[in-house]
Amino acid sequence: MEPATILIILAIFAVAVMYSSVGHGGASGYLAVMAFMGVTPEVTRSTALVLNLFVASIGLYQFWRAGFFSWRIFWPFALSSIPFSFLGGMIYLPTQIYKFVLGGVLMVAALRLAWRLKVDGETRPPQIWIALCVGAVIGLLSGMVGVGGGIFLTPVLLLAGWSETKTAAGVSAAFILVNSIAGLFGNLAGNYDAFGRLPGTVWLWIAAAAVGGLVGSFLGAKRFDSLTMRRVLAVVLLFAGIKLIFV
Repeated sequence: MEPATILIILAIFAVAVMYSSVGHGGASGYLAVMAFMGVTPEVTRSTALVLNLFVASIGLYQFWRAGFFSWRIFWPFALSSIPFSFLGGMIYLPTQIYKFVLGGVLMVAALRLAWRLKVDGETRPPQIWIALCVGAVIGLLSGMVGVGGGIFLTPVLLLAGWSETKTAAGVSAAFILVNSIAGLFGNLAGNYDAFGRLPGTVWLWIAAAAVGGLVGSFLGAKRFDSLTMRRVLAVVLLFAGIKLIFV
């Protein structure tokens, strides 16, 4: 096995552990790894979504089993995000525009991981029409870039006081799962060869992501706080975003 392949596998495992500990699938982290390793944009979007499916599924199960999930919060965001994520998955952005948009998303992800977001006061679910609007915007952007949208939804839930931290993680895991599925189908519907472009070693990447997701989501559901580790990853994402935009 080539050193580059081993490096990608280890990086994907580390990303999955840290992201799944806060209920995320890790797509922005996988995109950063692939950007550093020179993987072409035609491959990165669908690959990140496939990895998301496995990690988000594991995370959802772990947080749901621990009692950190709210259907009342989840469904209005998901209802509007699914069709818009599908639509975003059909949109093929020119390489330079895609790199610019992705770079911005990675920077947002870096900020999300670096900040300790939590809700100290009483929480209240959002009004349905607001959740529908927010879900649509997040879904469209997520489908276009190749992420599940958790890096956007979690901060919104916490900063708006709509959910406490652990429940936000569980809701985000479910949100990421449905959006990743919709985004992949959008890729296919838009004549974007989502599965034919996957790298030959993708099954090794999936295995690394799945194991990392098991470890991270278990620790996250048990109230593990890896803020220092997440801040290290945030620096990596920040550099990856700068690389995509300016290099």
